[in-house]
Amino acid sequence: MRTTRVTAAAAALALLALTGCGAADMTRQASPYAAAQGAKTVTLSVQSWVGAQANVAVAQYLLEHELGYRVDTVQIDEVPAWDALSQGRVDALLEDWGHPEQEKRYVDDKKTIIRGGGLGVTGHIGWFVPTYFAEAHPDVTDWKNLNTYADRLRTAESGGKGQLLDGSPSYVTNDKALVKNLDLDYQVVFAGSEAAQITQIKQFAKERKPFLTYWYKPQWLFEKVPMTEVKLPAYKEGCDADPEKVACAYPHTPLQKFLNADFAEKGGKAAAFLKNFRWTTEAQNDVALMIAEQKLSPREAAEKWVKANESTWRPWIPS
Repeated sequence: MRTTRVTAAAAALALLALTGCGAADMTRQASPYAAAQGAKTVTLSVQSWVGAQANVAVAQYLLEHELGYRVDTVQIDEVPAWDALSQGRVDALLEDWGHPEQEKRYVDDKKTIIRGGGLGVTGHIGWFVPTYFAEAHPDVTDWKNLNTYADRLRTAESGGKGQLLDGSPSYVTNDKALVKNLDLDYQVVFAGSEAAQITQIKQFAKERKPFLTYWYKPQWLFEKVPMTEVKLPAYKEGCDADPEKVACAYPHTPLQKFLNADFAEKGGKAAAFLKNFRWTTEAQNDVALMIAEQKLSPREAAEKWVKANESTWRPWIPS
């Protein structure tokens, strides 16, 4: 769901997840609408977490209904999305949580991708416990006290240690290194996806059980399950430069958009619109909540938001 380097193993797992489950392998297969010369078509990369789906749903709705484009979407994990974007298999990525290695390779060196500006949302990854547990045990919110609670946070999957629940191994995460380098008696357990992680968190909350989880803001779930962040050692610039030696918190990251360079030059009003697209955390959460909790389809959620917020999106539409 981000602002650190993904290990080669995580990237390989991301690609395996794409191909092993029957989804499109974007290193081999392009959308039929990507980079279609002379046609009013746009292909957007959409990540698996619901906030990213909210961005794409609103962008797609406005591109289709206000600018008359045909929009295709392709779900693809974070690192493979950069390869697909560089090769023109997708035209735009609307929510990147920070991949400095890919940015240097494709934006600065190869110049096959351009920066599309900020999304308007600041992302932050952290470790969280349910607020009901933090209120009963205030010291659990300091990482130095986590080992005291390892027995309380043990599960069948954590092998006798406390459980630190993560989502997909394809997400940007330093958690295994943090557990090792901070000498914590915990085991990182991957739920497998954002949806699976949400299901587990909701179940813990329903039973009022304690849990420790990797989670991120913005995310609509905080409105349903209040959680309190555990303070890790303070983030300082460069403290996460070596993935094996990370012993600091995750940074707060202004989320960024990126466009294929050819599309940015030749994509006309669609490219201009995507550069202009910029909204707030609250707006993203509104749409995400409609999708995840109210069970509206992304298109239905986008339509509902668009009809209620014309003053916000009208300036995005190029003349």
